Formats: sequence, C-alpha cells, structure tokens
Amino acid sequence: MKLLNITRCFFLILSTGVIVLSGCENRLDLAPITNLTDATFYRTAEDAKAALGACYGTINNPDVFHDLVASDDAIPFLTGDAARPLVWRYDITPETNYIRFYSGAYTSINRCNIVISRLPDIDMDDQLRARYIAEAKFLRALAYLNLVRFYGGVPIVTEPTESAENLEVARSSAEEVYALIEADLQEAELILPPKYTGGDVGRATSNAAKALMARMYLFRAGTEAGSPFWQQTVQKTREVIEEGSFGLYDTFAEAFALTARGGLENIFEIQYLTDVKGHGQGRGYGVRGAPIYPGGGAGIARPTASLYNLYTEADQRREVTFITSYTFNGQTTNLSITDPNPANAISFQKLWDRTAQTNGGEGTSHPIIRFSDMLLMYAEAQNEVNGGPDASAYDALNRVRTRAGLDPVDGLDYQAFKEAVWLERRLEFPFENIRWFDLVRTGRLIEAVRAENSFNRNALIQPFHVLLPIPQADMDNNPLLEQNPGYQQ
Repeated sequence: MKLLNITRCFFLILSTGVIVLSGCENRLDLAPITNLTDATFYRTAEDAKAALGACYGTINNPDVFHDLVASDDAIPFLTGDAARPLVWRYDITPETNYIRFYSGAYTSINRCNIVISRLPDIDMDDQLRARYIAEAKFLRALAYLNLVRFYGGVPIVTEPTESAENLEVARSSAEEVYALIEADLQEAELILPPKYTGGDVGRATSNAAKALMARMYLFRAGTEAGSPFWQQTVQKTREVIEEGSFGLYDTFAEAFALTARGGLENIFEIQYLTDVKGHGQGRGYGVRGAPIYPGGGAGIARPTASLYNLYTEADQRREVTFITSYTFNGQTTNLSITDPNPANAISFQKLWDRTAQTNGGEGTSHPIIRFSDMLLMYAEAQNEVNGGPDASAYDALNRVRTRAGLDPVDGLDYQAFKEAVWLERRLEFPFENIRWFDLVRTGRLIEAVRAENSFNRNALIQPFHVLLPIPQADMDNNPLLEQNPGYQQ
C-alpha cells in the first residue's frame, strides 16, 4: 500500500490497518481502527478525527502509469514486467495489471462511508462534525468520479461494508453515480472553508469541491455542442478563479518545488515529506540505471517524441517536465528522445525531489487539481458556451501560456481556440492523470493512440477501450457485476 502524507503537518502510515501519526500543531492521533469495535471506537471527537484521517490515508489517485502509456504521452520500459507493454498496446483483459483501480477506489469509499455513517452518533462539536462529514463526502466523490470515468456505471455503496454479505451490489447507471457525486460535492461546497491555514492545509476545501465539480461537468459535456454541462463548468471554474484563494506561481518550476506544498497553486494535492514518507515518482520514471537517483533510475516509462517535440524552445515547461542530460562524477550524459536504450532516454522529472536521500523518499506533492486546470477548463467551456472565444476565455488561456514563457494568442475562431486549449492542456499536465481522460471526453482517444506508433506500438485499440475492464478478481467477488462490453470472456 502506498504511504503518503496528506497535509503539511501530519502524515499517515497505513499498514495492515494500523494508522500512525506524526506532525506539528493540530495533531491527529489516529488509532489502529481495524483492531477496534463499534463498542470501543467512534465515541469521541478524537475517534472521529482518526476515522477521517483513514479516509485521507486511502485517498483515491490512480497510478500515473496508465495515464502515460494508455494515451500518447509515454512508452513503457519494454522488458521486465510483461503487463506494462500490454497496457500500452491495448492488449488488455480483466486480468491485466496496472489498470486495477476498482478495489482501491472502494476501499477509499468504504472508509468515507464509515465517517459519514458513524459521526452523527458521536458527542462532539456540531460544526466540526459537519466539516468532517463534508470532507469525507468530498473524498467519496473523488473516488466515485475516478470509477465512473474509468468503468462507467458502477455499484453505488453509501453504507459501511461490514461483512461479505454486503459485497454483492449490482451496477448503477453512470447518471446515478454522477448524481451521487454532485450531491456529495454540493454539500461539501456549502460546509467547507475556501482555504485552510496552519496544520489543516491540505484538507478538502469548498474550492476543491467546486473544482472537482467542474472536472465532472467538463467530462460529462464530452463532445456535445450545447450541453448544459458547459455552462456548469464555466460557473464552477469562475467561482474558484474569482474567489481568490488560489492562483499561478510566477514560474512553472515553482509549482512543483518542495515549497509548493500547501501553497498557491494546488487546489487539492497529495502531500509527502522528503525521506520521511515520500514517493518514488522521480526515480521510478527517471533515466534507467542513472546513478543520480538513490537506488538508480527505474525508467518505468519514457516520454514519446510526439509529446516532447510539441514544446518550443521558449516553453519553460519542457525543462521542468523532462530531464535531457545529467552530470555524475564530472561526466555528462546527454539523453535522446529516440534512442531505444532506456539508459539514454529523455525521461520525466516533473515530480523529482533532488534532495531525497532514500529510495522512495521524494517529498514533492502530487497535484490532483491545480489552478491552471481551472483556467483551461474555463477557457474551453466558455468557448463552447459562446460559440467562440471572448475576452475572458482568451485571458484564461493566455495566463497559462504567458506563465510558461509563450506569447499570448488572439484572433482564433471557435475550432482553432478549442484546439489551442487542448494543446495547452497536453503541454501543461503530463504526469498528472489528465491526458487519458481528456482524450476520452473529447472523442480523440483512438485517433491519438493509433497516431503514436513509435517503437512499433501497433496498438489494438477499439472503441470499447474508452472504458476499462472491471478486474476479474472483483467480478469473482461480486456475481451481480456485469463486465464492460468488449471484455467478456
């Protein structure tokens, strides 16, 4: 299970259900809740805090590997684990590794359901109780949003799963899942503060709820001209932009610095602590075998030339997103976007924490929703609402471009502006679990995957691949589940 830090001042260690806390002020004392019963737990405000901490401990954030290699952004290391190239080539089945996001999402949902169900019976401050429940509903909505975008309609579970008898639940429609997500986020929006200070920085906020709603509306709008979801996207992104708690750093590099944790740009993020409870994304996706990382680079996946070559020389995001050379013991190694040897491959470095001294000790935050996403969602949706860009749409797009060192755009018609936003999103968000979803919602997945044929990909992608297969283990555990079309055995 991945270990992660959730806020500036506390981190969770999750192992066999035991939750340990370390931090500063506003300390949360998280108990080993799986060893306790209802008779001994869920009695006090501290128990409530611990239960909510367990929700943050299983925050649902898909493995970035799928977003990279199932789109047109990256090529997996082609030896070693045989399942990685299968995902890349779309030779996938319900038993394929690296696309098993289903059970992890329901683990997160169940912990949120425990908070939502148990906290009303605890004798504690009413406002604090309401806030904790609203945070749990935000996290539940996040998990369900990932599920419905990956799998379509899924079982809706809103009560704690306490025995094997509760595991058999039929799939609901996608519309029913979206209705639950919307209701959870609307409640969170009303109750949560727009931003926190001190030890609570990193928790879900009303701005995060609005941002997640905007992401949901944008996905639901899809390719439908005149969809009401375009206007709803405009409304929610505008509210976040105009509220003023978040913004852009002066440079793109600052958005991924260690100092960005809990800072200006990340509306919601997973926070880590260097060499305390970190991640291994920089090393994992770094140059294969390079000695500049503790333990050496793993080279899990390398960027495609079609992604790398989109960046102009003026675009400051390129040097932040990719490593193109490194120096070790006085010797410089220049890297290539086409060399088949992964030890010589230009690689991802967007989340690399160069100060980490341990393998898996990197402390940079993993963004889930950044402010630049609000600007680009607003620009895209406003263009749809008006049938072309207005001054506010240009302003939103150009704020992202000029921060990257690019000239502003102007004079574009409806189609050209839409494509300009799509391009900007690809340049802005590699390694952030956005590209695959963008391709699906805009109807471009098959075209983009087939066009990216470097290293003899020859993808077997078909129209049904816009949804993932429900993992076979989960099908076996729930006989009421029906598999997605195209994956039936």
